[in-house]
This record gives sequence, structure tokens and C-alpha cells, in this order.
Amino acid sequence: MTIGGYAGKILRVNLTDGSWSTEKTSEELIRRFLGGRGFCAKMLYDELEPDVDPLGPENKVVIAPGPMTGLFLPSSGKVHMASKSPATGGYGDSNMGGHFGAEIKYAGYDAVVIEGAAKRPCYLVVEDDRVELRDASTWWGKGSFETEKELKQRLGEEFQIATIGPAGENVVRYACITHDFGRQAGRTGVGCVWGAKKLKAIAVRGTRSVPLADVRGALRKGRQMFEACFSKPGFKEWTPYGTAGVTDWINEIGAFPTKNFWTGYFEHYKNINGQALRERILVTDKGCFACPTPCGKYSRVREAQRCCYVEGPEYETIAMVGGNCLLDRIEDIAYANYLMDDLGIDTISGGNVIAFALECFEKGLITEEEAGRKLAFGDLDSVLYLARKIAYREGIGRILADGVKAAAERIGGGSERFAIHVKGLEWSGYESRYAPAMMLAYMTADIGAHHNRAWAITHDVAVGRDAIEGKAAKVIELQHIRPLFDTLGLCRLPWVEIGFELEHYAEMFPLVTGLDYTWEDLLLISERIWNVVRCFNVRHIPGFGRSWDYPPARFYEEPVPTGPAKGKLISRETLDRLLDDYYALRGWDKNGIPTPDKLRQLGLEELAADLQRRKA
Repeated sequence: MTIGGYAGKILRVNLTDGSWSTEKTSEELIRRFLGGRGFCAKMLYDELEPDVDPLGPENKVVIAPGPMTGLFLPSSGKVHMASKSPATGGYGDSNMGGHFGAEIKYAGYDAVVIEGAAKRPCYLVVEDDRVELRDASTWWGKGSFETEKELKQRLGEEFQIATIGPAGENVVRYACITHDFGRQAGRTGVGCVWGAKKLKAIAVRGTRSVPLADVRGALRKGRQMFEACFSKPGFKEWTPYGTAGVTDWINEIGAFPTKNFWTGYFEHYKNINGQALRERILVTDKGCFACPTPCGKYSRVREAQRCCYVEGPEYETIAMVGGNCLLDRIEDIAYANYLMDDLGIDTISGGNVIAFALECFEKGLITEEEAGRKLAFGDLDSVLYLARKIAYREGIGRILADGVKAAAERIGGGSERFAIHVKGLEWSGYESRYAPAMMLAYMTADIGAHHNRAWAITHDVAVGRDAIEGKAAKVIELQHIRPLFDTLGLCRLPWVEIGFELEHYAEMFPLVTGLDYTWEDLLLISERIWNVVRCFNVRHIPGFGRSWDYPPARFYEEPVPTGPAKGKLISRETLDRLLDDYYALRGWDKNGIPTPDKLRQLGLEELAADLQRRKA
């Protein structure tokens, strides 16, 4: 049968010899893994051997929209990018909005796979059936924004372009990919892998349509979904502030990262919240493809030495570059956001690493001579200085460019206690010593400490923040729902922020694809993908298991010193109880390894056999 929602082809590009080829998107891959994150996980599992160097030519990048990307339904502009992560050594992916994913579908591809490594800087041009690698020496060394602007001038405004900045070129292990002058594939260092491959940019233009199983039905349902979004009570409250609007609430419950997660309350939060953004720097709202609730805030800083336009800051940047580094002006955060975007540094990991360095300096673990200058929390110049040093791997930046885990191993002096990460990926914007479900969500997130797999902090507040019972079950439930959006090619924010019902997506899926899958069927596929990623980590990270799921000691030995969560922490014993509950419900063993029975139950017989063979 012909399955709707898919272009029908996968494009493979080999940077080593400049060749490219296409292959048919297999029906089995579609039926078992859907697209987006699912395609990324399964293809990388199948195609990468355990000894592959994340920065070597054998590593691959898979770029995959989903079956609903680029269609007439709310917020259908998402694309997934994945590789073996240089940040963690395991599976790494990042999700990006904008218009890039839709354009890949219109060009006729369900995925683009980047293989090999070029000898000289290059960029990839895809225009329907025309695929070319071109010399990028002109742009090597330039920032993300200038590169995108000049490539659009050369190729045409219709091209959708993704770029890396100097951080990616210099293989900063948490370098990001930038698109549409402010959308990022930020996490796990996929931009670093582009840099190691000498890939500066990808430009895509497509003119094809996407086949649908029921065109009229999908059009009718899509219109209904847009109308439902506009009618939601939360629509008018959410849109003006976007993600920056959660700043006040997070601070008021004592979960706002402050001074390298030393505490969870920032006294100057009103100077950096959504209202400050809207009143002092906002130019206009900015949405991604088909977005009815534009969370992007296009802003301008008008200060003598620091004048810029930037999309943001989003909440995560406000938290990690703002509160976590003690910057107390929205203008300062916006400028740091601009610089880090242009350099190609993930602002989540970047803000975390910079705050770690500031604490190391404050404690005397980094000297003024080693740093190259005095450093201080709350000092914008310190933040900008460190960002540049990291992007160009200069001085102290050579150590910090590898992330907090590796930096703490180099610096020593007990700094590993406040190197805030799990599995080598820096923690994002929620201090969780008084939020057991959110803590567990960070610990068990498959790519390392990231909030987008299970934003469970609202559940903590709703059912009681001291409660432990039932928290593991809720985290698993969210870990199946939220990544499913990444698989389908959709943004989850309408569901999360304005209460848009999940039933709409369940009703739309068969109209698009013709597959008679229920919502429960889709969640089962999401669970299957989750286990594939866990197995990838077992294969690729020596000794991977339970020990990789613990947070740093600050979170279970140091009570929160100030604010609404003062005196709170989650003991190591409680963390073990949470992990025990989680592993049992997942069907994994006590070490956090999926059992053969569980894998076979999920239809992953080949993974069960592979793990047993490797264990033997």
C-alpha cells in the first residue's frame, strides 16, 4: 500500500568523495518507527559500530522530519537531527523548528543522511532532485547569522538554510545548528559533528507536494485543529510571552537555576522575565511553520556597544545564561543570546558551562592567570569573554569546550560535585531538589539531562512535591508522549501550554497516513524508540548502566540554601528508590539495561539478540 505523509525517499550524501544516492523509504521502517526521532534512532543503531569516534568520518548525521511535518495542521514545522554525540559518547539528538523540516519533505525526502568527512569546508545544496556539494571556504570562520544571510543572497530567499558557527568548526562538543536566524538544534553537539565533517551549512529548496491518504479529511481536520487552538482559554495568555512567560512561576516555586544551581530562587527575576522582555526589547512575535501560537520573540537591544537583533531570549536561555550566571538585565541576556547563537553555542549547555567556570573561579580552582582575566557572577563581560574563548578553543576555553563533565575531570578540586550534568549532557533550566519527578526525568532522559523528554515539574506541584509514590510512572508516561511529537514532526507546545487535546493528533494520523493506528499504538512505538536509544547507549558507552543515571552530588548532599525550596534535597536513598521504581516499570534490570523479554515484547527481537551476543 502507499502510505501517506511520506515523500518516499531517503537521501544519502557522502562528504568524503562527494557522491550521493537515494533509496526508497522502507515500509517496515515507517510502520515500526514512524519518522523523525524514530528514523534517527533506528538508523543510527543499525549503521554505527560501537567503536565509532563521534568526531570521526564513520559517524553519521541523520536529519529527519516526521509524517506530519509540513502539513496543514498546527505547529507542524519540526525536524530531528541526530548522531553519535560528542558530548556523551552515546545517542544524541536535537529537535528544531522553523521551516527547514517542511522544505526537506517538499524536496522529496523523508530523511537526509550525512556520511564521511570532507577535506575542505563545504555546504550542501538540495533542490528537489539536484544535490550538490559546494565550497564553503568563504564562510568558514563566519558566524551563523552572516552565513545564512549571505547564502540566502546567493541562492535565493526560497531556500531554507541551516548553518554552524565557529563553535561547530572548532568542535566544541555542545555546538548547535542554527536556522532561520534564531531556531536551533541545540542539544548533544550535533553542530560539533557537522564541524568535524567540515560541513558549514545545508540549503534546501523543494517544490513537491506530500501525498495524503485522505486529502479532504485531513484538510477538514486541520482546519478544525487550528480553530480549536484559537479557542483555547490559554491561547491569549501564552502567545504574548512564549516560553519566557514561565519564568515567574518557576522562580516562585523555587526551581529557577541560580548561580550554577546553588539555589533555585533569583531575587531579580522581574528584570528578566517575559514582561521585561515584552516591554523593553520586543520587536515582534515570530512563529515557525504553521504555528498558531508564536512563541518566538524577535527582540532588539539598543545599547552603544551592544546593539543587536535576536530571536529570544527563550525561557531556557533566561534561566541558564540569566539566573544561572546571575545576569539581572533582560538586555544583557539578549545580547549574550545573540553572541552565542552567532558563535553556534547551545545556550543551555553554554550557560551551564560558563556558570560552572564562574564558580570554579570563585572557589579558586581556576586562577586569574589560567582564565586570562578576573571572572565574576553577574558580570556580562565575563560571560561574553568565556563564550568567545569556548567557541575558538582559546586558553581556558580549550577545557570548557568539552563540557562540564570533562572540564571537572581536568580541573579537579571537587568540582565534579557542582558540574551539573547527567551522562555528560548539561542540565537545563529546572532546579529539581524539591521536585522528585522532574529530578527522575533528568536522570533518565535518554540523551542526558534534558527537560524536553518529560517536563514533570507540573506533576510534582500538582500531587505534592514531597511525594515519591507514582512519580516514576508519570515520568514514563511523559517520556512516551513528549518524544512522540518529535517522531511525528510536530511541536508539543500547543498541548503543553494551552491544553490542546492529544485526541486531535490521534484523529489526524490515519487521515494523513492511511495507517489504522490508535493513540495507544503510537505510544507503543514511542516506547519502542525509547528502548532502541537505551540499547544504543549500552552498545556505545563502556560500562553504561545505573551509574550513568545519577545527578551530581550537589543535588543530593547540599540542601537548597534560599527561596521557597530552602532546606530541600533528594537523598541518595530516595534517588535509588526512584530508579528502582522506574527500571521495574520499564521492564529493565536493576542496572537499567532492557531485558531480552522486554525487547521482544516491543518487537525488537534483533536488539535482544544483539545485546545477548555482545554480552556473551
